[in-house]
Amino acid sequence: MEGESTSCERFKLYDQLELHEFQDRFVVKSVEFPSRGFSINRGDGNIEPLACDTTCFGDATKVYTIYGVAGTIRLVAGVYMLVITSRKEAGNFLGFPVFQVTSMKFLPCDAALKLSTSQEKRDEAYFLTLLKTVETTPGLYYSYQTDITLNLQRRCKFAEAWTAKPLWKQADPRFVWNKNLLVELIEFKVCAELTASFQAVQLKLKESPAQLTLISRRCTRRLGTRMWRRGANLEGDTANFIETEQLVEHEGLKASLLQIRGSIPLLWEQIVDLSYKPHLKIVNHEKSSKVVERHFFDLSQRYGEIIAVDLTDKHGEEGQLSAAFAAEMQKLPTVRYVPFDFHHICGTTKFENLQLLYDQISEDFENQGYLLIDPEGNILQEQKGIIRSNCIDCLDRTNVTQCFLAQKSLTKQLQRIELLTSAECITKFNEDYTKFRTLWAEQGDEISLEYAGTHALKGDLVRYGKQTFSGVIKDGMSAITRYYLNNFHDGVRQDAIDLICGHYSINKHGPSPFQLNGFESLSYLPVASALVVGGLTITSLTLQQAGRNAQQFMSSVLWAGVTAGVMAVVKANGKQFCSRPRLCGLR
Repeated sequence: MEGESTSCERFKLYDQLELHEFQDRFVVKSVEFPSRGFSINRGDGNIEPLACDTTCFGDATKVYTIYGVAGTIRLVAGVYMLVITSRKEAGNFLGFPVFQVTSMKFLPCDAALKLSTSQEKRDEAYFLTLLKTVETTPGLYYSYQTDITLNLQRRCKFAEAWTAKPLWKQADPRFVWNKNLLVELIEFKVCAELTASFQAVQLKLKESPAQLTLISRRCTRRLGTRMWRRGANLEGDTANFIETEQLVEHEGLKASLLQIRGSIPLLWEQIVDLSYKPHLKIVNHEKSSKVVERHFFDLSQRYGEIIAVDLTDKHGEEGQLSAAFAAEMQKLPTVRYVPFDFHHICGTTKFENLQLLYDQISEDFENQGYLLIDPEGNILQEQKGIIRSNCIDCLDRTNVTQCFLAQKSLTKQLQRIELLTSAECITKFNEDYTKFRTLWAEQGDEISLEYAGTHALKGDLVRYGKQTFSGVIKDGMSAITRYYLNNFHDGVRQDAIDLICGHYSINKHGPSPFQLNGFESLSYLPVASALVVGGLTITSLTLQQAGRNAQQFMSSVLWAGVTAGVMAVVKANGKQFCSRPRLCGLR
């Protein structure tokens, strides 16, 4: 792909940057080309191209090395610039280095804040806490030389027009995490377009090297946290929608397999209420069928033939949602719907039972195929369709299933490029198969951290093909952590996501979204918790002495009653005691 290399060099972003801090402005400039960059006013946030050397601004108070600018955002009273302060190389994509963001920082251009009202200052302070949350977003990757938001098959189809465009115009906007932040800076060649998970390893099958790359691209249309973004919106965009590409490169040959995941494309919700497993509710809406139709129409336009693999339980509330999904899928004869009760069939130890699923879909899966390109860039074979997998969260069961299907395809690809014979399988090469499984397990962890806040459950099934004792303990800790985050933290995290992705627009002259009104959970939860714990403690102590006199017994009864009353109030108002998003709520 010689033309592509030439284009990438022409539109390569500046990868060595200096940030100069002055009293009245920040200046970002290229180290290689010192006259190229921009300045941003620290008073009003206005951005101007760099027209002179930094000496014309006087002496800088500080000079930093940074590795890219992820964009700017305007809050109530000031503009804040997000810069990449550290990175590490994660591997390469089609020969170009890819970097993982390891730290980011928002720099304030908010001198006007001192002229704001007290309410505006309070609002700005809360928005700043959301920006602090954004700074620690895990699993963000970028490249200075190539676009990593486009899968290889789309790149090949768009090759002629694509090579004439700068990187920011090549990108698939669905998968650019910071798209909303880049508007004012896009032309300065210092902006890093950030997308989701990326891993790469070197295989050495029979001493013949090959690179295996796994890249997962998270859609920003319905971005959010596990409990606050479920199902689909009216446009058919689903929560936790991710395109995963497995790419094999060997002596110029390239083989790519795409899979996708996404929440069940119905209107449904599961609002946290302090219970371990909140009730799942299907929202009755006259446009429900249209939502499903829109979702799969969009997928078929992008990926071709769709096989929808539904891994949810077929009993309880999950079963009701699965049945509603199945009923809608009967109205779409062009999409094959395959229900597979993962928990019932595979349990926690029978990973090999996924072969039963493969037996159902193997003919269609193999007919869909994969993309294969020769060293000259000629397409030898295209992927004609795609598997869409889902469980409830599209995390744990989905990771295991996608890994299983990817392993089947990888064997076929390696046989086709003659790294394996027709009788050999990747599973027989222990060292390389371990690398493959580790790659998928790490990708599952990154996707889970972004959506649920913890590592993926069932990671042992991906890494080792079985459950281990340490894995059971790790899964238990992750489940407890998910419970805590879902109930007491994810409302704030959802607000941060909605702010950074542009789903919430700040209106300086509108009412404050943070003014207290009614029952405020964060104010009452510590008091309620203290009353419950204190009541249980006092009840226990007084019961130990209750046999000595009637007064102690009555005291025990009183405290037990108070404790039970507080617990009843907490249970009845569980939703109110949880962290809830304030900016967009459910959408």
